[in-house]
Amino acid sequence: MQFGELWPSVRVSLLSEQKYGALINNFSGDDTVSQLQSLGCRDFVASSLDMESGEAAQSISDDTCIHLSKVSITPNLRCFVFPKGDTSRFKAARQDSYGCLSYYLMDAASVLPVLALNVQKGESVLDLCAAPGGKTLALLQTQTIRFLWVNDWSVSRMSRLQRTLLSYLPDQLCSEDKLHFTCFDGRKWQELGENTFDKVLVDVPCTTDRHSLVEESNNIFSRSRTKERQNLPLCQTQLLLSGLQAVRKGGEVVYSTCTLSQLQNQCVVEQAMKVAEQELGICSEVIDLEPFTSLFKDTFNFAPDMNVGVMVLPHLTANFGPMYFCKLRRLT
Repeated sequence: MQFGELWPSVRVSLLSEQKYGALINNFSGDDTVSQLQSLGCRDFVASSLDMESGEAAQSISDDTCIHLSKVSITPNLRCFVFPKGDTSRFKAARQDSYGCLSYYLMDAASVLPVLALNVQKGESVLDLCAAPGGKTLALLQTQTIRFLWVNDWSVSRMSRLQRTLLSYLPDQLCSEDKLHFTCFDGRKWQELGENTFDKVLVDVPCTTDRHSLVEESNNIFSRSRTKERQNLPLCQTQLLLSGLQAVRKGGEVVYSTCTLSQLQNQCVVEQAMKVAEQELGICSEVIDLEPFTSLFKDTFNFAPDMNVGVMVLPHLTANFGPMYFCKLRRLT
């Protein structure tokens, strides 16, 4: 069993109500932050960084403090969560006077791959499998991206994503020189170009474990979708290969899923790296995210002893995830 003695806790958490975070819309004029703080919520990103630089960091080992000081994350993201063990729900977001919604509700663990991507000012970014759009919106909240290419294979999903973004972003941010949308099979991205982007996010289709447990309609574990489910690891590997081709030499790729499946996580990363080197001449390395996860261990329940990448495990006191992500750097 993949998670051994942890599995009973993970299972009951998956079957329990999921916990959400409120991703603050930096383009809204509402005084949302003070309202959320009055409810006892905290910005898990800011509080983690405060711990790094403040007295709390002194309470952990000197070696860990050294690692923490080297952590660099995507700036300007703010995501509020209720305290551990608090199962309160967020109210629906309100529109400000310009019609922009004040926050976006999502699994707070979904913000971590965007933070790990570490997008810096002036960089170009590809969001290869963008729908439904939560991570795309998070990328735009950084206000650092020079150009963001948003892609998804599904026309209907892309239409919903665009409607979502319009509810949060000012018109000037949606201009074609800053934001470009395509509906293209990401597995064939090399047909559109290679060695182009500074950063690439590859948030692949997966078995979406939590959703699959509670949703009967069109469930990927239904008999009619058996072949599609069996083909997922191959599809995911092809998408990650496209990400490695799309990023420039020295650029970085974050691969992510919302499944516990090792076949869709670590195995995909290892296979993609192997094929990229042997067949495409692209060498890459896995970037150690242990200093990164140390920042957020008070908010999320990270799986121990992961060989490749990071896994957020659902836990009743912090019922986020599952969320797997791994960061790669292209070397050649």
